[in-house]
Amino acid sequence: MTPVVSLQQVSKRFRHTTALDNLSLDVPPGTVCALLGANGAGKSTALKILLGLERPDSGRAEVLGMDSCRYDLEIRRRVGYVPEQLSLYDWMSVAEIGWFAAGFYSPGYQHVYAQYTNRFGLEDGQKIKTLSKGQKAKVALSLALSHRPELLILDEPTSGLDALVRREFLESMVDVAAEGRSVLLSSHQVNEVERVADMVAILLNGKLVCVERLEDLKRDTREVTVTLGDVNMQPPTIPGDTLAHVQFGHEHIWMVRNLDESLLTEAVGIDTPFQVRHPSLEDILLVMLREYRRTPSNDPVPMQA
Repeated sequence: MTPVVSLQQVSKRFRHTTALDNLSLDVPPGTVCALLGANGAGKSTALKILLGLERPDSGRAEVLGMDSCRYDLEIRRRVGYVPEQLSLYDWMSVAEIGWFAAGFYSPGYQHVYAQYTNRFGLEDGQKIKTLSKGQKAKVALSLALSHRPELLILDEPTSGLDALVRREFLESMVDVAAEGRSVLLSSHQVNEVERVADMVAILLNGKLVCVERLEDLKRDTREVTVTLGDVNMQPPTIPGDTLAHVQFGHEHIWMVRNLDESLLTEAVGIDTPFQVRHPSLEDILLVMLREYRRTPSNDPVPMQA
C-alpha cells in the first residue's frame, strides 16, 4: 500500500540551524497522523517540504506518490492545506473568496464550500477583514476541504483559537477520517490530538524519536515514579524499554515500554517507594521533551512501530 506521505532521509538546514536531521516517515492511507514536538522541532519545515514550499537539502519527499520537488503544484491542487499563518484576501467577502478559489478546482467546489461556511456559522457577505481569528480559521478550513482532498495538512490549525472553534476543527478531522481520507497535522494541543490521532510522530530538534500508532504507544507505556532517599543516589535500572527519564530532586520519572512489573520491586529495592500508572499522550511527550532539554547533546534513538 503506497503511503499518502513519505519522507525518506530528509535533511534541511537554515544557516547554522538544523531543522530536519535525516527524517524518515511514512503515513498510510486513511490515517490521522499528528506531528508533535516543541517550537523549532522541525514540524512546519517537514510540512512545507511535503508541499513543495521548501526544498530539502538531501533526501526525498513524496505526497500521494508524487515527488514534492517535481510535482509541487499538482500536490497543492490535490491536497487541502491550512497553514499556521493564514493568508486570505481580506478585501473579499466569505462568499467571494469561495467563488475565487472555485476557479482552480472541478465543478461543485463552490457548493461544498457554501455547505461548510454555513455549518461554521459564517455569513456570505462578511468581509474577511472584519472576521475574528477563529472565523478566518473556519474560512481557511472550508477552502481546504471543499475539493474533498485525499489528504488534509494542518499546521498548528487551532493555535490561539477558543475552545469551541478547536472543537469544530476536531469534528472536521473526524469527518475526513471517517470517509477514509488522511490527515497530517502538527499541533501543540496534545489533549485534543489524542482524541483524533491514529498515529503520532514525535520530533525533537529535527530528529524523529518516536513514530507509532497511538493506541499501541499508550497501551504499552507506563510511567514509573521512584522516590530516592538522596538526590545523589544512582537511579535504578528499570526493567523495560526506557523512552525517557527525568529527575526532580529526590524523584525520578521514567516512561517505559514493555515494563516487567514483576521485576520492578527487586530493581528499585524493597524499601524504596515507587508508583506505576498509565500515562496520557501529553505525559509521555512532556517527559521526552524534558529529558531532551536537559541533555541536548544526546542523540535520541528513533523508535519505530
